[in-house]
Amino acid sequence: MTIQLPEKVKYIIEELERHGWEAYAVGGCVRDSLLGRNPNDWDITTSAKPEQVKEIFHRTVDTGIQHGTVTVMLNREGFEVTTYRIDGEYEDNRHPKEVIFTSDLVEDLKRRDFTINAMAYNPRTGLVDAFNGMEDMRNKCIRCVGNARERFCEDALRILRAVRFGAQLKFAIAEETRQAMKELSGNLSYISAERIQTELLKLLVSEEPQRFKEAYELGITGIILPEFDEIMTCTQENIHHCYTVGQHTLESLQHIEPDKVLRLALLFHDFGKPKTKTMDEQQTAHFCGHAMESARMAETIMKRLKFDNDTMGKVVKLVELHDHRPLLKKKSVKKLIVKSGPELFLPLLKVKYADTMAQSRYRREEKLAYLAELKCIYERVLEEKECISLKELAVNGKDMIALGVPQGKRMGEILKELFELVLEEPERNNREELLALVKERYL
Repeated sequence: MTIQLPEKVKYIIEELERHGWEAYAVGGCVRDSLLGRNPNDWDITTSAKPEQVKEIFHRTVDTGIQHGTVTVMLNREGFEVTTYRIDGEYEDNRHPKEVIFTSDLVEDLKRRDFTINAMAYNPRTGLVDAFNGMEDMRNKCIRCVGNARERFCEDALRILRAVRFGAQLKFAIAEETRQAMKELSGNLSYISAERIQTELLKLLVSEEPQRFKEAYELGITGIILPEFDEIMTCTQENIHHCYTVGQHTLESLQHIEPDKVLRLALLFHDFGKPKTKTMDEQQTAHFCGHAMESARMAETIMKRLKFDNDTMGKVVKLVELHDHRPLLKKKSVKKLIVKSGPELFLPLLKVKYADTMAQSRYRREEKLAYLAELKCIYERVLEEKECISLKELAVNGKDMIALGVPQGKRMGEILKELFELVLEEPERNNREELLALVKERYL
């Protein structure tokens, strides 16, 4: 079996071998190559110790030297080279107390998480598959190397990674591995928010985001995203719905592209429903104000998971507006464009579409026709170059200063009032008329 290694990876392996050491491409890059995917990163494992790697290559960076990792730099591109190692005892569900270097490749592979990630390759030896990773790949199976409980006690994040790999590769999780995940899912509480966020996002933008349900069934979301467990059991006694809130959410994720902001918005868009649910006399469920409550919860959760402000701002805005239904009139649609911001209006329509497709079939064609008309009106507004943001207003702060309007809150209020006027009457967005209006009304 032959894997086509990048030239730089082949060069590093050959150089280490030329100096008398073993070296292999290892882990995810081998797995992805065997699956016909393009690896994002190429990791190399070697019998050489870090100081020996540093002697061989001119430019290196000590990225994790205490764990045996040196990054070899070739033309500004970095490749992690790690010494074969055996991990000592784990005390915090994350880090070994000590790392022992070894000259045995199989001992190094033995400490890895899943069999499909515990294969190594070099052109001289070929594939080293000591734990039947190829067989598990053929069977589309995620299985721990050796004892599953031991692997998850070493690093609890592997519990979430198992679901993530299953979603990305469309593989099932082996039964003994599932049982250990369910038993030890509580250990995820020891893992940092940043690492949880990274794995959640990879799961969310995978080919099977609906595998969040598997994370729920295994007790994973109960630890890292308990709000998701609440929507999984919240029923929707309403003619527009045929699923629980949670199942509706899982269905909606399958109707939108694998974009981080869009899928986060759909994940959170109905989180407020359990808190806002009421039942009328006909035993019909209503969720008044759920969009605002969902937006508030989305912001709280994203802060907890250490998301960046830009992503958080976009997601919260989409969640807040996902249930807005303006009249199919240019004036009403323009107000929604202003609320979302022109750059988020089309993403908002995508969220609305996915939300609609995950509802019951009641009046679905009518709802989709409404969304299509919303988009047509939006395109007409752009085509006619109507003012839909303050920066498109024919006057600005410099014009206000020239007229003698003092900088500060009052100037902002005047510009906002002019903008609202132009939204109502787009033909009045010309500099001369607006300046005359400022003189007449405000000075």
